[in-house]
Amino acid sequence: MHLLDFPFPVFVVSFGSLWMATLGGVYFRKRFRSIDKEEREDFSIVLTATLTLLGLIIGFTFSMAVSRYDLRKHYEEEEANSIGTEYLRADLLPAADTPKIRGLLMEYLQLRLVFYTLSGYAHGSARRLDEIGVRTTQLQYKMWSMLQSSSAAQGTATIALAAAGMNDVVNSQGYAQGAWRNRVPRAAWILMGTIAIFCNLLMGFGAVHVRPVLLPVLPIILSVAFFLIADIDSPRNGVIRVHPENLLSLSASLNAH
Repeated sequence: MHLLDFPFPVFVVSFGSLWMATLGGVYFRKRFRSIDKEEREDFSIVLTATLTLLGLIIGFTFSMAVSRYDLRKHYEEEEANSIGTEYLRADLLPAADTPKIRGLLMEYLQLRLVFYTLSGYAHGSARRLDEIGVRTTQLQYKMWSMLQSSSAAQGTATIALAAAGMNDVVNSQGYAQGAWRNRVPRAAWILMGTIAIFCNLLMGFGAVHVRPVLLPVLPIILSVAFFLIADIDSPRNGVIRVHPENLLSLSASLNAH
């Protein structure tokens, strides 16, 4: 766990850092020689270029976060489809194995629901996630071993179809796990934060005729942007999260069945 996993602290730290940078710019302007009229045009060019670069980087980082969020949603749907398909294909197995596989699939489905709904703010969430990961792997091996035994005993094409469905179940979980770990690189955050600090430093240094009440505007706007990026990029702790609607719908339909 690190700061970027928690969007609200990201907002607080961002605003504090950017506001201090703005005040630092004001201090340097008062401490040293202010900008002459002849230098004002050059300073405006530098400030505009820096703000433009910051806007581009924020837009690029936001796009990265949204694409990763969409990927997590996609693999949640894939997991629901693969589990539901394998539940139906369990009818292709020997009569003695069908209820066992379905029981394991139902337990597996409940584990996946806990994985998607567990909040990072919950006490002991990291330990709980480790337990879920271990139990998920155990169930995958158990279901695969049962299918392997049925395939060795029967050796029919229908059982091979059920085995292929189980392979999809395992693969979709692996893809989803990878999507949840795929985050905006820290280097992008460092670059974006560094440029934002310099922008606010320049704003404070050049704000000769700006009313003091307007000085916090840029730090607030940038902090909100950082909060939104961190919120979308954080799978468990954000306001905008992937809700397992497809898995919940599948669980309700299978329980009814």
